[in-house]
Amino acid sequence: MCLAIPGKVTRIWESDGKAMAEVDFGGVAKEACLDLVPGLQVGEYTIVHLGFALRRMDEADALLTIQLFEQMGDLEAELGSELRIYP
Repeated sequence: MCLAIPGKVTRIWESDGKAMAEVDFGGVAKEACLDLVPGLQVGEYTIVHLGFALRRMDEADALLTIQLFEQMGDLEAELGSELRIYP
């Protein structure tokens, strides 16, 4: 993934002493390390880049950013045809 795309945290676990999360990007699930955003919870949004959650986002900002990426045509190129935009 090259873009820092917002996604919704759907699951959190620990692996080798590191907090990890499954992050949903409109139906495309990716793993991300949570070391840079301690305390991130399931249901919250984050920006992920190169496999790392970079910061917490509120839902309204995350959804607006996703919509803007979609309008630019960048999301499908990054995430593939299985992309499903959030309602």
